[in-house]
Amino acid sequence: MRAAASCVRWVNPTVWAACLTERLDYNPFLAEGGLWKPHLWSHKIMSELSVALVGCGVMGRDLAKACVTLDQARLTAVSDVDEALVGKLGAEVSAAAYTDYSKMLDAAKPDAVIVAVPQFLHAKVTCAAAERGMHVFSEKPMAVTLDDCDSMIAACDKAGVNLMIGQVCRYHGVHRKVRDLVASGELGRAICMMVHRLGGPWEGIWARPWRMKLAQTGGGLLEVNCHEIDFMRFVCGDVASVHACGGTYVQTDADYPDNVVVSLRFESGAIGCLHGSQSSAVGAYGGRVDCTEGGLSFPTIWGDGSGITVGRFGGGSEFIAANGLVGEEPVRRELREFVESVLERRRPAITGQDGRAAVEIATAAYRSIETGGRVDLPL
Repeated sequence: MRAAASCVRWVNPTVWAACLTERLDYNPFLAEGGLWKPHLWSHKIMSELSVALVGCGVMGRDLAKACVTLDQARLTAVSDVDEALVGKLGAEVSAAAYTDYSKMLDAAKPDAVIVAVPQFLHAKVTCAAAERGMHVFSEKPMAVTLDDCDSMIAACDKAGVNLMIGQVCRYHGVHRKVRDLVASGELGRAICMMVHRLGGPWEGIWARPWRMKLAQTGGGLLEVNCHEIDFMRFVCGDVASVHACGGTYVQTDADYPDNVVVSLRFESGAIGCLHGSQSSAVGAYGGRVDCTEGGLSFPTIWGDGSGITVGRFGGGSEFIAANGLVGEEPVRRELREFVESVLERRRPAITGQDGRAAVEIATAAYRSIETGGRVDLPL
């Protein structure tokens, strides 16, 4: 009886009135995490979100350029330790430029912050924003360690602000269609998913000293393949165990494997295989999903001839061209989802827990490579 009684909450009539008049999506009994959080209601009702950007590198610039095209967002400030870089981007997007993100947050007082610094710094910036009551969009991977992921989730949870992770492949045409076809059940239950993403060593604008260090980048499995890990989890659900092998063959200045094969067993009973490489002279990106009543193959996700072949036992097959799946530009789409989730007072489509799951799977894979054995989840 005590357990049942503890679930009963008195709700201020004003809160219920807000639910009715503002059509808010938050359940006043069960806010995020299943806990009663009256501070969630302290945020002002907004029709537009003021946004600041931390990190003006390659992805930071893409996010900024996408943000300024959104009707319900206004990019007011950008920051980066590189004065020339931030000055240039600030001028291009008509935003105030800062070289100290803490000073920017205090001066600009944005409603939300886009975090696009290297991933080993994500937790520090996210927590600083959350402590100021600012919603956070963090670029992928969420972080390098599970402790950092947990601190980001806890800070945003405590502040009652949204945290969304930029697993942008969920908004690419082929990725989304694969997931939708499997989720529809028309091919039966997924039993095996295989994905490969192969490329060469870091070079050009992507070659940075921090990218060669596992402790700062999370290695190829997080810097690159967190997309594929999230994709496979998006399609097949949570992972129960991981077994991996790998080695360093070409990118010898990195302290992590540059070619990895990861075997996954999902909680559903399905199995999966991810091949990630930064030691392949001939690149490739594709995969397949086998289901109990059919299956689909997507040997090329991007580029000429890309698309999905869908087949069923005892029936024919059809090809869905990737150029027929083109929708809103994916980076813009993910930012729009973030902005709308804040304005509509609901959880974002890709939560901190989703971002953490990808980090956990990659962490388990590296542990398996070291030990040679299976690693069960959760860690």
